[in-house]
Amino acid sequence: MSIVKLVCSLGVLATVSGCSTVNREIPEPGDPAYAPMPAQYLRAPSEVNGSIFQVNRNYGLYGDQIALNVGDILTVTLAEKTTASKKAETSYGKDSELLINEGTLFGSSISANNLSMLSDINLERDFDGEAESDQSNSLDGSISVTVSEVLPNGVLRIRGEKWLTLSQGDEYIRLTGLVRPEDISTANTIPSTKVADARIAYGGTGDFDQSNRMGWASRFFNSEWFPF
Repeated sequence: MSIVKLVCSLGVLATVSGCSTVNREIPEPGDPAYAPMPAQYLRAPSEVNGSIFQVNRNYGLYGDQIALNVGDILTVTLAEKTTASKKAETSYGKDSELLINEGTLFGSSISANNLSMLSDINLERDFDGEAESDQSNSLDGSISVTVSEVLPNGVLRIRGEKWLTLSQGDEYIRLTGLVRPEDISTANTIPSTKVADARIAYGGTGDFDQSNRMGWASRFFNSEWFPF
């Protein structure tokens, strides 16, 4: 492959990588997957079971007023912390030697045009590889979400998002998951460590987010597509 073809191929790959980055999906407020339940789902059916107790509402007469029904608000305290470390080392070597003695016939060396058959080939191959990675993340704060579904076993499905508009863009927190009513405190709060099947997303948009991203050409030359 000529140098011109190689450069053209790298240019095409870089363009494709750049286009996939430019067209990346940017989060926006009001995503239905995190929105509160519509009002029509919160209307209780008209049932007359007594002057005090209503079977269509999951409330206890003597318990704390915590989130138990669709549309109720629950506060999740974010206390996430992860630490990961990985280290790998690889090394191998191989040496080979091939010796072909000079051929003789009746005591005289065999040669043609003063070229002898004597050959000595040495092959040596070495490889050393080392990789080390350390990563630590933490997320503190709180977010109020709503109950979107009450499962048959009483577990609550929750979802919600919080958007903060700053001078250099927006920051958001999104959360979905499952919680047990028994884990909800009397203050109607629950730590994020007790949210099952949790999906927590924290990110930003705008100039501040873009300034922390490499350009498409830099990402290409630092990706697995770069052949060298």
